[in-house]
Amino acid sequence: MIIIVSYDLKGGKDYTPLYEAIKAQGAWWHYLTATWILSTTKTADQVYNGICGQILANDRLFVGTLAPGYEGWLAKDAWDWLKSRGLNTR
Repeated sequence: MIIIVSYDLKGGKDYTPLYEAIKAQGAWWHYLTATWILSTTKTADQVYNGICGQILANDRLFVGTLAPGYEGWLAKDAWDWLKSRGLNTR
């Protein structure tokens, strides 16, 4: 399963534990500043529960499943990473 994690961090804290919690959820790709893409056997709920304890009340967090039907302007290695995990845009 491919999971997308996106956030808006508003607190003045060290978010290293959040980043480490995200990395622990599966294989990851982090090319955009506030977005991670995970290749994992976990559901979006499981990933959310695994990382939500690392954010502050005024931060924002989105965790969802990424499926075919997406597009964007990314480096070739980003598209290659997705394609290597069975997720193609076309």
